[in-house]
Formats: sequence, C-alpha cells, structure tokens
Amino acid sequence: MIGKLECVVLDCPDILELARFYQRVLGGVVNQPDPRWSVDDDWATLHTDGGLVLAFQRAADYRPPQWPDPARPQQFHLDVGVKDMDRAHSEVLGLGATLLDAGDGKQSWRVFADPAGHPFCLVQN
Repeated sequence: MIGKLECVVLDCPDILELARFYQRVLGGVVNQPDPRWSVDDDWATLHTDGGLVLAFQRAADYRPPQWPDPARPQQFHLDVGVKDMDRAHSEVLGLGATLLDAGDGKQSWRVFADPAGHPFCLVQN
C-alpha cells in the first residue's frame, strides 16, 4: 500500500450548497474541525457518519458533466446504497438532485445529478 484515501474532492461553483446536499443524503458534519484541512471560501468538507470525508472545492469556471455525453464525461461518480429505492429517489429529488436515468425498472440502480451536475447513483441494498 502506498497511501490511504483521505477524502474525495468534488469541484463545484457553490461549496456549501453541495456540502449540505451531501450532508442530507449521507449524514455527517459540514466543516468539522480537522487538522488536515483549512476550510475557507473555496474549500468545505463533509465528515460523514460512516467515516468518509468528502471535500468541495470552488471552481470559478466549473462545467458540469453531461451524462452520458462522452464530450463532457462524468469523470467519477458516487454510489449510495439505499434500502428503499422509491423513498430515496423522492428524497434526493426534494434536496435538489436531478434524475438522469431511471433505467427500465429491472436495474438495482438509478442515476441522478447533484445540484452541481455530478452524477451519482442510488443502488438498492
């Protein structure tokens, strides 16, 4: 092993909006004191209840992915495990997500975009 994953960083235009969106989806604390990072106008963090840390970095010229367009690919995505797909679907839409692909009803996943346009999947547990 060379190293340990410290956090996943998402570029976005509004760091607190996106941090709060993922806080509502995953739980946790926005901008919890942590000696590894200094939060400021261009950097926010979310320490999730499960121990994962997401960071949000302001990008002035941010251009969101256009899933599934290869000209502006998703670059990465998060899979979020859920017990009740329909309930989670409604809840993330209520938080500002956009449905990108509901599938044909046979898949165990659905693709959404967060408020900054990053694709993420809800995956049935």
